[in-house]
Amino acid sequence: MMKILAGTKCNRYGRIIRHYGLIFCLMWLIQGSLRAAIPADWTAAQKPFQIGDNLYYVGSQGLAAYLIVTPAGNILLNANLASSPEQIRASVRELGFRWRDTKILLLSQPHYDHAAGAAEVVKETGARLMVMDGDAQAVETGDAHDFGGPGLLSYTPVHVDHVLHDGEVVRLGGVEMTAHLTAGHSRGCTTWTMETQVHERPGGPVSYPEVVPVVIVGGYAPLDSYRLVARPGHPASYPGIETDFEATFRELRELRCAVFLGAHGGYFDMNAKLKRMPSEGERVWIDPAGYRAMIDAAQKSFEQRLAEQTRQGF
Repeated sequence: MMKILAGTKCNRYGRIIRHYGLIFCLMWLIQGSLRAAIPADWTAAQKPFQIGDNLYYVGSQGLAAYLIVTPAGNILLNANLASSPEQIRASVRELGFRWRDTKILLLSQPHYDHAAGAAEVVKETGARLMVMDGDAQAVETGDAHDFGGPGLLSYTPVHVDHVLHDGEVVRLGGVEMTAHLTAGHSRGCTTWTMETQVHERPGGPVSYPEVVPVVIVGGYAPLDSYRLVARPGHPASYPGIETDFEATFRELRELRCAVFLGAHGGYFDMNAKLKRMPSEGERVWIDPAGYRAMIDAAQKSFEQRLAEQTRQGF
């Protein structure tokens, strides 16, 4: 009898082990496929470079991160992937700045490609994390897919020290950065503005630097999974997403822009401009025409998506 019971237990435990082993394998395969789906340029190293006298690029080739240097410590905009802090830290140090001098961490949006590294950055630097209202809950729960669907990875939650609101100004060491709510891509998607000084091209005549307005666009496009139109039994991705996108395009058009930047290098044609930088210097980043063209193209694409979903009853 004892042998039969022992055999029954072994069979039961064997089934349990096989069951959880299968679950583990499936999770491993899913995570592997998601990692494989991450574009190569998101993790490819990019040599850091100066954009203005206090503004530096410290991101990868595809995911933008910016260091804003002040006498009272530095501001980091975007933490990117969970694996990105090591690369960002190396770029900050290569520029000659101390990683521990990062006093404030800001985000463009709560998706994993911009916020998954936030917990590690805060842990390593002690920076205060400031996030726009509408995105704060997603960051604090690590629920990166939010309303965007399962294609977005979750990540390590991190406490938000200060919840920002539209038009709020973040100040440190005489530098001011204004948070503009440009929702739609996420509920609290944030476009940042500031001022910096850009200099004449290398080898050119000596002159005083020019103070110019900077716009760092947080995001402007609906993901493929977004539902812009509410239908019976199929609500919009979130109430008001359509009007949020429309308000975002109006807001972007009203901003004063000379230096055009964004949460992805592709937003502002970074690679092409880097090739011109040796001859044109920091002024290569001055591109108000490119900024306006980006808004026109983004709005047209959004309106086409909206019309298509309206016709099809998405």
